[in-house]
Order: sequence, then structure tokens, then C-alpha cells
Amino acid sequence: MTPPTPLLTRSLRSRGLLSLPSFTKTLQRPLSTITNQLPPPPPKHWIPDLRARLGKCIIFGCTHSQITRASSVLKALSTEWKSLVAGSEGFLTGGRRGLDGRQIAWGEMDSFQHVNNVNYYRYAESARVNWITNFAVHVNPKHRQHWAELMTPQSTGLIKKSLKWDFKFCKLSPPPPELTEKTKPMVYPDKISVYHKLRCRPEGDPAPSNFMLDCIVLSHQHRRVAARLEEDIVVYDYKAAKKTSMPGFMMELFQQTWEMQQAEEVRARTRIWELIGEVEGLEKETWDREDAVEDLGSAGKSSA
Repeated sequence: MTPPTPLLTRSLRSRGLLSLPSFTKTLQRPLSTITNQLPPPPPKHWIPDLRARLGKCIIFGCTHSQITRASSVLKALSTEWKSLVAGSEGFLTGGRRGLDGRQIAWGEMDSFQHVNNVNYYRYAESARVNWITNFAVHVNPKHRQHWAELMTPQSTGLIKKSLKWDFKFCKLSPPPPELTEKTKPMVYPDKISVYHKLRCRPEGDPAPSNFMLDCIVLSHQHRRVAARLEEDIVVYDYKAAKKTSMPGFMMELFQQTWEMQQAEEVRARTRIWELIGEVEGLEKETWDREDAVEDLGSAGKSSA
């Protein structure tokens, strides 16, 4: 993996979040060896914050090259936001996703005019089934039949033992008018993407008989997490009618998935801090420099 860029290191160091020698050595190590040392989590609401800060730079006055750089950041925020928001927590998108771009139906809202909380459980359930079956279709076709059978009561299957949830949007129904877009509940029209990840690396001899999954529901309109869910899944032998150890093919793929989650967390956080560093650089070159003078355009020239 390449070492951190100057923009990334400058941004982290300015916040006291970076011990440069330690972090540089971490990013130069093989991804399989990165377990604990990661770039720090991004600031809360970093996407709308960066957009607002870029707007301030542009309104103040930018050169052509600065406008080009600002446009590049805005494009990244528009096209990469899902992979960055999810990836910064270790969730894999792409071919291993659960639900992607699922349209919210008008009928999923309740009398309080927001998406009923029960629907979040359905979103997570559908995404988990897709997450498991994607191993058969996209990742491990050699054991395709075995992966498919995990979602049936034929032999070895999966049973959800427990489900916990945390709704991140406003819990007031209906929300008072003074609430901002950051705190309003999810409503129609909107789209969601739902992702799962392993909470810990599956290990043990014999293999474990259960595993924990974390799940996030992303709102496309708000571009942030609308809900978090925690699922405890049991591996069950339907023929013997009892719990059983995780099959070998499943254990092997889950261990590989865990490594990919770790690598994705490093990649996404690194990318986010690079974008933050780029915005900070533009601020230092425009309104935040010592000799800064706002470009008032034609109005300023006529008054002079």
C-alpha cells in the first residue's frame, strides 16, 4: 500500500490525530497485518460539512485551478459517498453488498409521515439473505449449492437468534418544524443501501456455532446512516435439530472477508482524510490566508 499523501498527513496532524512515523509505517505494511492501527474515524457529518466549506471558498473567489480542484472533491462526494461512508466502518460494497439503491415505497410510511420502524428490520433481513447468497454467486461458486442451502431448512442453515437496533434519525413523530435536514426522519421519496459486516474474525477449533453481524441502512437523500442493527446468527443442523459448528467452506470465506473488511476500512478512511486535506488546502489558499481579500466581482469594481 502506498504511504499517506501530504494532504492526508497534514490534515490529520493539524488535529493532533497523527503520529506521522507510526502511521506511515502502518500504511506501508501488508494489508493482512493491519489490525489495530487505522486512520481515525472521519468527523461527524463530514459530507455536508465539506460541501459547505467548498461553497465558502468558491463564493470568496477561486482561480481556475482552484475551481478545478474543488470540482474534483465535489465529484468524489457525489460518486464515492456510499463506499466511503460504509467502508470507513469496514462494510464492503460492490459485489458483496446486500441491498443497493432500493427505492423507498410511499406505502412504507405510517400515519406519522415517516418510514415505519418495522421496515428497517425487513431491509436488514433482505440484505442479509443477499449478503449470504452473493457468496455463492460472486465469490465461491465451487460451494454454490452449500451457500444456497444455508438459507433453507434442508441441512445446515442459519437462524437469527437476536436482533438489536439503533435508529439514528429523529425519533419524534411528527418532527417539529425547526429540525434540520440532519435530524429529520427518513421519508418518501428516498433510496436506501443496506450493508452487513462480520463483527469479528471467526476463529476456533472446533469452529464457532454462531457469529455476529453489524448492519447499516444508508439514506441516499441524507447521505448518512439512518439505522444500525446488530444480528446474532446461529449455525443450525436441521437434520439433527441442534446447533452445529460453522462449515469449513464458510469459515474460510468469512476469514477472507474479515481481511477485506480491515483493508477497506483503511482505504476508505485514508480517502476521506485526503478529501478533507484538499478542502483545507483550498481554504488556506482563499479566505483563510493572511492577505485574503474577497472577490466582489463587478459590484466591487463599480464601487471602487
